[in-house]
Amino acid sequence: NRSSDLARKVTVSAMALSSKIHRFFCRGLSSLRPLNYEGIQVNLTDSPGEKPKDTSKVIFGSVFTDHMLEIDWTAESGWDTPRISPYHNFSMSPATSALHYGIECFEGLKAYRGEDGKIRMFRPMENMKRMYNSGQRLCLPAFEKEEFLKCIKRLVDIDADWVPKEPDCSLYIRPTFIGNQPSLGVGPSKEARLYCIMSPVGPYFKEGGFTPVSLLADPRYVRSWPGGMGDCKAGGNYGATILTQVEAEKMGCQQVLWLYGDSHKLTEVGTMNMFVYLKNEQGVNELVTPPLDGLILPGVTRLSILQLARKWDNVLVSEREITMQEVLKALEDRRLMEMFGAGTACVVCPVNRILYGEKNYAIPTMENGAPVASRAFKELTSIQWGETAHEWSEVVSE
Repeated sequence: NRSSDLARKVTVSAMALSSKIHRFFCRGLSSLRPLNYEGIQVNLTDSPGEKPKDTSKVIFGSVFTDHMLEIDWTAESGWDTPRISPYHNFSMSPATSALHYGIECFEGLKAYRGEDGKIRMFRPMENMKRMYNSGQRLCLPAFEKEEFLKCIKRLVDIDADWVPKEPDCSLYIRPTFIGNQPSLGVGPSKEARLYCIMSPVGPYFKEGGFTPVSLLADPRYVRSWPGGMGDCKAGGNYGATILTQVEAEKMGCQQVLWLYGDSHKLTEVGTMNMFVYLKNEQGVNELVTPPLDGLILPGVTRLSILQLARKWDNVLVSEREITMQEVLKALEDRRLMEMFGAGTACVVCPVNRILYGEKNYAIPTMENGAPVASRAFKELTSIQWGETAHEWSEVVSE
């Protein structure tokens, strides 16, 4: 429709403008040092930390491994030598650009210990590509994705003992990219830092198995808009959602279903991509997820589910707009079968209720047995944990 075409044009124009700005800023920097894994400096700790006795009880992101990775960049010299050292605090100027203007982006991925004892990462290059694109949008310097990934894999190998052995537990990996020029001027940062820290984490669902969640869908709150940064994993996209999450909890909901526009288009759920499984008006079983039109994050789990589902029989897989009106009409006609979120933390998260327009709507995901969500979950986790051999699963440490 016309509004969708306009949104796509605005998004493409914004990305083109960002690219031009970055090329202008980096003009003449091709002779600077590239990011290179070779020569990486490793300084191991002489006082290893105590590992969790029961990772399943660890609060997400509250315990960190012994070491971290850092790589600095300046506009004068390019990338410095990567270094792995004991986990430590940063010292930075109070005028650091990341603190004042949100020149910061990050990624989230995991390492898994399989029953064979091998440690694997799931499609890590997809995270490197997305981080690169987020950095470009923020006018942060270009980096060699393959070399940065080599550095991260070395970090995982060094702290391999921190990868949990308990079922459904994993090592969460947080690469981060900041502008750290000590200046209050608004503009591209002339100093930057890539770094990576890691944290052992338990299963997303503490109760075990699938635990459905309830959603607040309130069009007064908007996560992203055409021409914005909804498709980037930038810190500002998350900080701005906390108030709405608090409001959702006050109203008895666990997550937020983010809507956009007068038609109340579905975009994301919490910090996850959204999937809807329904029988469309033509009588075809259809798995729908919103398109990559600049409003949503191009999730690695989302991409993986789409690629897996397109090989299934009797399911039409669509990347298209879907509105609350279509969802409610399908619910009324008993054509709505499942709704679920998808992301790194939970893999798949079923939905059982939506609060929309001061009315609660029961979503029959679990009543219908959640066959699509369950299949996606089982196929993905089987690959992640090395039970099914697949090119998406990369062995990091033996």
